[in-house]
Amino acid sequence: MLGSGNSGRRRISALLVVVAFVSVLSGCSRGAQSDCDGAVRLRMAASQDKVGLLQKAADEFGKQASVDGKCVKVTVDSKNSGTAMQALARGWDESVDGPRPDVWSPASSVWITLLRQRVQALDKAPPVADGTPQPIMTTPLTIAMPKPMAQVLGWPGKAIGWSDLAKLATDPKGWAAYGHPEWGEFRLGKTNPNLSTSGLNATVGAYFAITGTTSDLGRDDIANPKNQAFVRNIERSIVHYGDTALTFLTNLQRADDRGEALSYISAITIEEDFVWAYNQGNPTLDPSQLGKHAKPKIPLVAIYPKEGTILSDHPYVPMNGLDPAKKRASDAFLTYLHGERSQKLFQRHGYRDHQGRPGEQATQANGLLRDQPTTMLTVPQPGVLDSVLETWAELRKPAKVLLVVDRSGSMREEVAGTGKSKGDLAKAAAAESLGEFRGHDEVGLWMFSAQLDGQQDWRQLVPVASMDAAHRASMRTALNQMTLSGATGLYNTTAAAYDTMRAGRKEDSINAVVVLTDGQNERQGGLDLDTLLGKLSNKDGEAVRVFTIGYGANADQNVLRQIAQATEGAAYDASDANSIREVFQEVISNF
Repeated sequence: MLGSGNSGRRRISALLVVVAFVSVLSGCSRGAQSDCDGAVRLRMAASQDKVGLLQKAADEFGKQASVDGKCVKVTVDSKNSGTAMQALARGWDESVDGPRPDVWSPASSVWITLLRQRVQALDKAPPVADGTPQPIMTTPLTIAMPKPMAQVLGWPGKAIGWSDLAKLATDPKGWAAYGHPEWGEFRLGKTNPNLSTSGLNATVGAYFAITGTTSDLGRDDIANPKNQAFVRNIERSIVHYGDTALTFLTNLQRADDRGEALSYISAITIEEDFVWAYNQGNPTLDPSQLGKHAKPKIPLVAIYPKEGTILSDHPYVPMNGLDPAKKRASDAFLTYLHGERSQKLFQRHGYRDHQGRPGEQATQANGLLRDQPTTMLTVPQPGVLDSVLETWAELRKPAKVLLVVDRSGSMREEVAGTGKSKGDLAKAAAAESLGEFRGHDEVGLWMFSAQLDGQQDWRQLVPVASMDAAHRASMRTALNQMTLSGATGLYNTTAAAYDTMRAGRKEDSINAVVVLTDGQNERQGGLDLDTLLGKLSNKDGEAVRVFTIGYGANADQNVLRQIAQATEGAAYDASDANSIREVFQEVISNF
């Protein structure tokens, strides 16, 4: 228990914050900002799930706040937690990473812990201050399941956990063991722990589950072969990974619209607020989209792992070195976010408040249990987290991937400010991404334009094979030597790549095609879009997913989205050519 001296200091500190906040707001009860001189501009990078809510709160804050008689304008940028951590650790490069934030809010403080370790290892000054940051809102990790599946396992009365999922994932009978052969095998959706909070917390939670502890997870626990086997069994049930759980939810909504929700996925590791948003028909978690789509026919329900779970605390993290005006604006914005108006806003959208209290939306009717979770896990030390990530790279489900890269003449266009062409940047990004694959993965490379080899629009540069050192070197060499010319034969090439991967599909791997193009189909006399989409079907269970990258301003993002959706893959937008390195990393995170 803290002594009276500490309590007194806390009261004084709180009083100073209130005084500062009142001074910031003084004279600013206006409804518009036009009567201020200039503006104090605060930039915030936040995890995708809460960007819309934070921007909504920021806009309300901006109607009344000022610093030194100047308006305060807060802009909230969407930035994946792991991606932002890596950018801050290496030194934020605005030409690649976008505008540098003044405030950062990842989904969990675990990313701050990892950031501090990364910069310490590099002997660099930390970009964020020491100490424990304050949460904005909170939400526990859950295992979300379609309600009929969860009920078969005993939800809501029976405690369910990772051990139950591991048993189901390794049972050759799949759901037939529970009397539902029509549901097929157990299929899990889980994000990549290098980039995603839910993916990292789920991986840590699995280790806690097999050790039977709730704290003090150590390196020896991660290295234990028995524990690794347990984690590997869970990973083998993965549909694919990814940088964000929103991909799984949007695919699930489309499957539900078709009446096929139970055939797409069996469970997704996501935070509690995601479950609420999906059940409102809003899988993107964008508050502006709430109510624009019907609620799902088969809702999700939240399973709180019986072995314990981890709370995402959505910390508020100002950067070091803010000028005095920005520092005052930042402090005032945090105070506003902790106020009743903001906290009620977050609770209405499925979050718990910054003190962990659920709102009125936390009901069984909404798929949530407000008296859960009963057991919380302690986040491991940084060194242990690194061990989790290192071993996960070997334990994760293998991938069999064909990279298909557009080499049409438009790729020769120079990207402003770089002195390089789009093709140069794309080839470099693809080559760098090869480092994410491991020896147990199989990868190949095609290039395409139009009528590249006679009537054929594509050419195999490197066959799909295991990623040993020699094969990796061949892939890099082929990328570097790729020439750029011709039109774009997108549809024929995509169909051929899909058919090739289906013919060689591996049952125990993630089978996928990655298509990068900077344009739209220009091939005369080939497949049309409707014919292509008709070919791209996983309804027979031979799942090969297509992930598309629309590169540059002229890429047809709508068509590429349709192609990805037809196979329950994902479409990535790299309209800003400078973003291609980050986008490629996000795409490869699916494997």
